[in-house]
Amino acid sequence: MSFSPQSRVWVYQSNRKFSPSEKIAILDKLSSFTSQWKAHGNELLASAEIKYGFFIILTVDETQANVTGCSIDSSVRLMKEIEEEYQVDLFNRFNMAYKVADEVIVNSKEDFETLVNIKQINSDTIVFNNMVQTLSELETKWEVPFKNSWHSTVFAHLL
Repeated sequence: MSFSPQSRVWVYQSNRKFSPSEKIAILDKLSSFTSQWKAHGNELLASAEIKYGFFIILTVDETQANVTGCSIDSSVRLMKEIEEEYQVDLFNRFNMAYKVADEVIVNSKEDFETLVNIKQINSDTIVFNNMVQTLSELETKWEVPFKNSWHSTVFAHLL
């Protein structure tokens, strides 16, 4: 599938890495959902993926049909089901994800703040901006150095 750069994306970050078997099962569930996802009876051109074992990313190309409140609600219900079934937290925006070498690590805001304070996380550490809203932003503003992210504003006093 080819998606417009302006396609909408939603990034759900897990508080822990999915196991290989969980990833397969969740991808099956996501594939079933996106293949029948509709907005006011119109099929949505949608896909879902899991990146780095932590991030569920939903993409909808609105050139075919626009996402509606009801269709977004149905995707949120799916994420809540995944949370419950796999005992993960997908909605805690205070969990911070970053990379050490090529390994993704997720910590609480407090632990992340401590790591910034003791210089384990620095201005060049890659962090994840899960607030991206389009495919273009996902590709260019999702994985960014700390110094170029919203994190640097929130934790500037520690640098």
